[in-house]
Amino acid sequence: MACVSAPRTYPRMSSTNELSDRIDALEAKISFQDETIETLNQTITAQWQQIDALARQIGKLSERLQEAETNVPGPTNERPPHY
Repeated sequence: MACVSAPRTYPRMSSTNELSDRIDALEAKISFQDETIETLNQTITAQWQQIDALARQIGKLSERLQEAETNVPGPTNERPPHY
């Protein structure tokens, strides 16, 4: 049994003006996408810089807390002032 495929039909060739309009629309979309990607990249870069600064600040605060905990005077056997 031979397999016979239907003849292929190709879309009608568009006029030069229609093709030019489609290319212009694609170029506009690409331009918008490029601008959006650049804006997102700048936003992400700024956020990472802020995250890095906050991480450094947390590290410094953690060190200060550890120092404060080690320098806490031990319990004394003094009577509270209300006795």
